[in-house]
Amino acid sequence: MDFLTVVPIAAIVIIVLAVGFSFVNGFHDAANVVATMISTRAFQPQSALIIAAVAESVGPFLFGTAVARTIGVGIIHPEDATVGVILAALLGAIAWGLITWYFGLPSSSSHALVGGMAGAVLAASGLAHLRLHGFTAVLVVLFTSPLVGLFAGYWAQNILLFISRGFTPRLNEAYKRLQVFSAVALALSHGTNDAQKSMGLIAMTLVSTGVMSSFMVPAWAIVVCALAMGLGTAIGGWRIIKTVGDRIYRLRPINGFAAQSASAVVIMGAAVFGGPVSTTHVVSSAIAGVGSAERIKAVRWNMAFDIALAWIVTIPASAGLAAAAYWLLHAAFHILRRT
Repeated sequence: MDFLTVVPIAAIVIIVLAVGFSFVNGFHDAANVVATMISTRAFQPQSALIIAAVAESVGPFLFGTAVARTIGVGIIHPEDATVGVILAALLGAIAWGLITWYFGLPSSSSHALVGGMAGAVLAASGLAHLRLHGFTAVLVVLFTSPLVGLFAGYWAQNILLFISRGFTPRLNEAYKRLQVFSAVALALSHGTNDAQKSMGLIAMTLVSTGVMSSFMVPAWAIVVCALAMGLGTAIGGWRIIKTVGDRIYRLRPINGFAAQSASAVVIMGAAVFGGPVSTTHVVSSAIAGVGSAERIKAVRWNMAFDIALAWIVTIPASAGLAAAAYWLLHAAFHILRRT
């Protein structure tokens, strides 16, 4: 018998942690949604966070739950998604999110969760129980989406520069106002893509504990996860906001509008087709692409390199944390059984 088998209280703990992951995701990834409009002074910080929080809460209701299904059935075989595996995956992902937030690194909650799930199932059952085809497909989406974001930002900036030629610098005021639309689009895409990951975990838990016979996302899970992400965004991760908004490229209103618009298109496009992308890395790479379109030497590539390093390290690091969590929980369970 596996530890933390079908026990209702364990399922409740996982659901609470999954909602907590949504909150940490919003708290950690708030920077990606609001950093550009704060750094360009299009909005005051609190106003930007409130706008983003509301839009992120609405996103999952408008655009479906395809990403939740990818997370719920695409990486781990359903029979291997025990309560213990899901719990360890969440603990590893949350731990990595808090570590990177503390150091101000805009790492990916998506990478952390995928790594956590892989690490937990490997620790519990071995490589044969990881759905390599689905896991590889998710990795391809995660690792190629920042490159798509880079090119999208580059071309969005070039198109806006072409449209704006001949106008006076007062056009920047128009781009400040336009950022409300691009910011809402980006927040909707982030809520649609990222909140679904916790929904997928909750649905996995309900199937694993026999509450549901087949995978589906309950309406209450959509509400709770979306609101938790919105609340996390409203509080905001100020350390990361400074990194994304100021330390990659000095943004002007036209740059902020281009970066947000390009990111929103990439993230929402992935969400509709069930691709769990990293909002962190798409936005960061779009900002680098926008800067490259204007003056490639002005991009702070050393900061971009640090973000890319976190991009590479996150999956193995969160996998290691999740595996350690599984082994610790497994040992604690057996100690409790003997007492």
